[in-house]
Amino acid sequence: MSIVPSLLDYNRKFVEEKRYEDYLTDKYPDKQVAILTCMDARLSELLPKAIGFKNGDAKFIKNAGAILTQPFGSAMRSILVAVYELGAREVIVIGHHGCGMTEIDPERMVGKFIENGIDPLAIETLESAGIRMEKFLRGFDRAEDGVMHSVRMIRRHPLFPQAVPVHGMVMDPETGALEVIALDYREE
Repeated sequence: MSIVPSLLDYNRKFVEEKRYEDYLTDKYPDKQVAILTCMDARLSELLPKAIGFKNGDAKFIKNAGAILTQPFGSAMRSILVAVYELGAREVIVIGHHGCGMTEIDPERMVGKFIENGIDPLAIETLESAGIRMEKFLRGFDRAEDGVMHSVRMIRRHPLFPQAVPVHGMVMDPETGALEVIALDYREE
């Protein structure tokens, strides 16, 4: 059974009771920061609370592992929009220990695609067009490696302003403790 009916029922009550009023803000981040972080469900409430942020304080951009896979992909585009259009003056990449991206096996995932009805020919076609599953689905060995990869990609991006600092951190998904691994990281 789908979760959608219960979600819509809850939403109707939420709006009728005007509970949204506690979250009213505008589209500009009050703390002028964009945060690239992992989509891990453990971070949804923990991360903002662990850094003292409320609704409207930051632009949160989430994806698997907080990893930028392409310099011109949607996550990097979101960072550029946050900086150029929405007033972000700092970018923070926050990964976390125990990230599922450290366990990703591209071959196993391709096997799951096929088990779930994806035609192997579709995968072969993508591979022949230059989309390598090994690279597309690649994770990292340590959370710190993934964070530093993203920090470097942002810093090196030809459209990213050099005056905007980029920081990197790793969070403990149980306690919320942060470890700084790149403070205002700049390529030398």
